[in-house]
Amino acid sequence: MVDPDISIVIPLRDEELNVVPLHDELTGVLAQLGVSYEMILIDDGSADGTFARLADVQAADARVKVIRFTRNFGQTAAFAAGFDKARGQFIVTLDGDLQNDPRDIPGMLALARRKDIVSGWRKRRQDNLLTRHVPSIVANWFLGIVSGVRLHDNGCSLKVYRASVVKRLKLRPGMHRYLPALASQLGGRVAEVEVNHRPRRHGRSKYSLTRTFRVIADLAQLRRLMRESIDPRTDTSGLYEIAEVRETAG
Repeated sequence: MVDPDISIVIPLRDEELNVVPLHDELTGVLAQLGVSYEMILIDDGSADGTFARLADVQAADARVKVIRFTRNFGQTAAFAAGFDKARGQFIVTLDGDLQNDPRDIPGMLALARRKDIVSGWRKRRQDNLLTRHVPSIVANWFLGIVSGVRLHDNGCSLKVYRASVVKRLKLRPGMHRYLPALASQLGGRVAEVEVNHRPRRHGRSKYSLTRTFRVIADLAQLRRLMRESIDPRTDTSGLYEIAEVRETAG
């Protein structure tokens, strides 16, 4: 089997109504790029019909691989599982709630050919100013000081990585928030570009202010977490458990 150029990695939890529109949008954008790709869609313990919709999409599109966890393990685990299965030279990550715009992907991929990490910046965020936007600004400012990687929006899931960089990381729960800082240790060329951020159409946000507080609490040990993320001896067993993988043989 020939490896694709690009791997798209997307965690989903209780996004039943977003699965088909997301696949349709991504297919339309990627078809215009003229490169080979795969989509790796991870069901992170959904309690609704998300997995059924994912299975339908996979049955109709051989470029789709679906991973179903035994329960909810969190976004870091979903990204880690996707990175492990990814075969592309570049790995694109985004959320499954349709707030990230797939039309930003071509420009980010073009930049990624000169960089190691391209991170999206939701400059005009379509969510609550006081509970999400302002706390995010504060957390990102502190994170930049401690990590040395100064980004406006570490929390934006729309990113492009060189697979050779991100696949080597040893991730632990909650560390997806620091992926640019962690990956920068293995490839120092980091860029940030403004991306479109759209209002949520279906489902409910999984965000709460506790996430921001958790980031601030992690700052005291971030340098240690960064070192451990590139140490081959770091134990990541138990990060996730896969119940099922749906893919087309070939």
